[in-house]
Amino acid sequence: MDIDDKDVEILKCLLTDARQSARQLSQRLNVSTVTMLSRIKKLEEKKFIHGYSARLNHELLGYDITVIIEIKTTQGKMLEIENEIAKHDNVIAVYDITGDADTVIIAKFKDRTSLSIFVKKLSTIPNIENTVTHIVLNTIKEDNRLI
Repeated sequence: MDIDDKDVEILKCLLTDARQSARQLSQRLNVSTVTMLSRIKKLEEKKFIHGYSARLNHELLGYDITVIIEIKTTQGKMLEIENEIAKHDNVIAVYDITGDADTVIIAKFKDRTSLSIFVKKLSTIPNIENTVTHIVLNTIKEDNRLI
């Protein structure tokens, strides 16, 4: 399914505020409510929309430490390792990458102790050769809304 300009406008509005009703969206974008409901349903069915969630302020929730961890793995075991790491609640992203490392993860922690425990657990996972942990000093932008 291709999406048209109106679908892109709908997605942008939902990214800004997913709590808007179909009626509010239809008025904002000048289409009927029935048309809006139909378009949203199609976007959901085609997996352009995976779900709806709140954007949280992690720092106010006590997650003051953000880390980027590079991981070098034994060849052939990368996907198994990534799937295991992705199960951890503190991990917010897992990426296959090019370059010296095989995987990069982004995770958030409330304190150095929980970060230390996590990094030590990583070193016990079979087939992880090396990790390099970067601690984020300042967050300039952190937003996964893209369109």
